Amino acid sequence: QVQLVESGGGLVQDGGSLRLSCAASGSIFGIRDMGWYRQAPGKQRELVASITAGGITNYVDSVKDRFTISRDNAKKTVYLQMNRLKPEDTAVYYCNANIGSYPTGSYMNFWGQGTRVTVSS
Repeated sequence: QVQLVESGGGLVQDGGSLRLSCAASGSIFGIRDMGWYRQAPGKQRELVASITAGGITNYVDSVKDRFTISRDNAKKTVYLQMNRLKPEDTAVYYCNANIGSYPTGSYMNFWGQGTRVTVSS
């Protein structure tokens, strides 16, 4: 059974930093794209950043130059370094990954349980 476990959320002041981590576990034979989404109260879930297996990254405009996504393929972990946080970054952040696993032998999308980030003004 594949699991994505997130950590690193919390309360931070305007302008502060946080680092989110998401580790995949289970009978995994490959991981393709990994990404971070967020959902603020009353809003739809949006893609914040993504990274391919080869390290190509993509960001939503509102976090460019403030957030950095990275991954450690050996550890099956994706990170989101968030700097210069703003109150509008407040949301629940979810990890997502396209993972190939057994016994299915195919790739499927998996989600983490979410970690809350609150930025106070």
